[in-house]
Amino acid sequence: MQYVYLVTAIVCEVVATSALKASDGFRVLGPTVLVLVGYTAAFFLLSLTLRTIPVGIAYAIWSGVGQVLVMCLAWVLYRQTLDTAALVGIALILLGVIVLSLFSKSMPH
Repeated sequence: MQYVYLVTAIVCEVVATSALKASDGFRVLGPTVLVLVGYTAAFFLLSLTLRTIPVGIAYAIWSGVGQVLVMCLAWVLYRQTLDTAALVGIALILLGVIVLSLFSKSMPH
C-alpha cells in the first residue's frame, strides 16, 4: 500500500505544481484551488508513505519522479523546450530513482 500512497502523492504534487503557472500568482480561482488541494493531498499521502519507507528514500523518489513529470507536462502544456542537457538530466534522475527503488536495501520490498 505504501507504493500506492507514494505514486498518488507524486501525481497530486505534479498536478498542483503544474497548476501554479495557471493560477497566475493565485489570482485565478480554479487553478489556485487545484494547487491548494493538490499540495495538501500530496503531503498527507507522503506522510502515510513515511510510515514504512525511510524519509530520504521516499523523498528522493517523490521529488525525482515529480520533477520529471513536471518537466514533461511543462513541455506539453506550456511548450517549454527541453534541450539535450535537460533530456540527459531527466534520464539521470530516472536512473537514480530506478537504482534506489530496485537496489537499495533501505527500501521495503
